Amino acid sequence: RRPSAHLSAALYSGVASPKCATSDPEQLKGAREEIKELLKTKFCHPILVWLGWHDSGTYNKNIKEWPKRGGANGSLRFEIELKHAANAGLVNALKLLEPIKEKYPSVTYADLFQLAGATAIEEAGGPKIPMKYGRVDVSKPEECPEEGRLPDAGPPSPADHLREVFCRMGLNDKEIVALSGAHTLGRSRPERSGWGKPETKYTKEGPGAPGGQSWTMQWLKFDNSYFKDIKERKDEDLLVLPTDGVLFEDPSFKVYAEKYAEDQEAFFKDYAEAHAKLSNLGAKFDPPEGIVIDGLPKAAPERFVAATYSSGKRELSDATKQKIRAEYEAIGGSPDKPLQSNYFLNIVIVIAALAFLSSLVVN
Repeated sequence: RRPSAHLSAALYSGVASPKCATSDPEQLKGAREEIKELLKTKFCHPILVWLGWHDSGTYNKNIKEWPKRGGANGSLRFEIELKHAANAGLVNALKLLEPIKEKYPSVTYADLFQLAGATAIEEAGGPKIPMKYGRVDVSKPEECPEEGRLPDAGPPSPADHLREVFCRMGLNDKEIVALSGAHTLGRSRPERSGWGKPETKYTKEGPGAPGGQSWTMQWLKFDNSYFKDIKERKDEDLLVLPTDGVLFEDPSFKVYAEKYAEDQEAFFKDYAEAHAKLSNLGAKFDPPEGIVIDGLPKAAPERFVAATYSSGKRELSDATKQKIRAEYEAIGGSPDKPLQSNYFLNIVIVIAALAFLSSLVVN
């Protein structure tokens, strides 16, 4: 599909494209469902994650003014930033999202990029990311950050480089290692990054466009395989960049890398927190508190205490407990605590009882 005139204006000529002031919650939900369907047919999980990351990863905590500070502001849709060396190939991600943006115009680019990345992680089997939305877009190419704020794959001193880049964003060693674990998804293509093999036994047949070298065997599944494979280094068809290998060489990084290689649950927890933090960097939210589209989790049911209303002679069966609970809850109560007295109802019952007794006496 060819880019529309709307997208072409933003990407290729550098002309500012129409923008919405903030995102609509219902349109965000609709866009998320469209992204899920896109993932099922295009297997584009990795590139959508990188798109969100590279839009937010330009953040500089030492610059207070928005949008000069960079971060998640939708600037990556402009040609000038897409041409940065670290963003090679990301124009393909924007082309995939273009129809969704057209269908849901009341979703900002900044929100769409972050929504796509978080949804891709979750749909690949990763953790639920605690996201919020409402990011405001920049409006013109002149507001894009300068080149050089994103990490390099093969710097002379990998550990120092990672800390220089991520600490500038306000992230720590644990978050650096956790976020590195997202390399469990995707492939590196030498024609884009200069790293990796043209193809391997794991990538020569796709899915999606074939080729490149992956970090893991199942490069569309989000798990802790990245840490296991980097630690073992037994498969020449799996990629290990200098910034990957250093995670098990630097003493501070190694603590977390070893932990995540052994404990996927711990990795998922730390990754979800780090991803959410990264997705908010530099963003200006409208409303200021952001928009949550998943709602609050349902409260756990009250603990059943049979002793409160059982005879004490024997334990009630589960079926009986469920029946009693349902009857209590049907009238707004709980088997764990008494209902509040309804004095009016009590008076009516007493009067009715007296009237019945009086009728018996008269008869």
